[in-house]
Amino acid sequence: MIVTLFYESSTRTRVSFEVAMKQLDGDVVVLTPTEMQIGRGETIADTARVLSRYVDAIMMRTVDPDRLNDLARYATIPVINGLTKNSHPCQLMADVMTFEERLGPIVGKSIAWLGDGNNMACTWIQAAARFGFELRLACPQVLSPPDAIVNWARENDATIVQTLYPEEAVSNADCIVTDTWLSMGDEGEDHRYDLLRRYRVDDRLMSLAKSEAIFMHCLPAHREEEVTALVMDGPKSAVW
Repeated sequence: MIVTLFYESSTRTRVSFEVAMKQLDGDVVVLTPTEMQIGRGETIADTARVLSRYVDAIMMRTVDPDRLNDLARYATIPVINGLTKNSHPCQLMADVMTFEERLGPIVGKSIAWLGDGNNMACTWIQAAARFGFELRLACPQVLSPPDAIVNWARENDATIVQTLYPEEAVSNADCIVTDTWLSMGDEGEDHRYDLLRRYRVDDRLMSLAKSEAIFMHCLPAHREEEVTALVMDGPKSAVW
């Protein structure tokens, strides 16, 4: 039995966890803060202690990483990171599996990330250290991933290339990845559109990658913003 605790809206994370548990002959309790005593002031620590006595694991999806860390600190059962503003490891594992289904082992391959240095970019950086592929990050200077995580990855033997130019990142790459220009918690930052427009993934950028290169996006996508519909629905897309 698993509890999935959603502070943020979800389509893929919710459905994938529910389906997976049921296919494993398990069951799921889906909760939101308004349905729980958390919504009336109970602490995360007390909630973690209580849930640990009822179920086998907890998955939390929340923008706030401190909330997730508190849950993990006080729970005595496994806690799964379903998303925070800093990381999205379950999505990354799905992306790596998708890449390897399409193109074989990811070790030694080149992945190009275009756009905002957000939680998915940071998780790709962590993955580069763990899985041994080259990661090329093309981001506006002011939206680059935090130096601390880039430095951590390089200290752990990751090959990280940073550039301001999307053409440089995608040249001869095995895979191009992007994400929305406004992530959870970025509402109201419309200046991002001007900064990120040059990083839109279109047929021209895809043509600079290897002929067998694929395109990936964690979804939801804003078509004609970070990616064109032609790429999203095209033969190189591994989105679906």
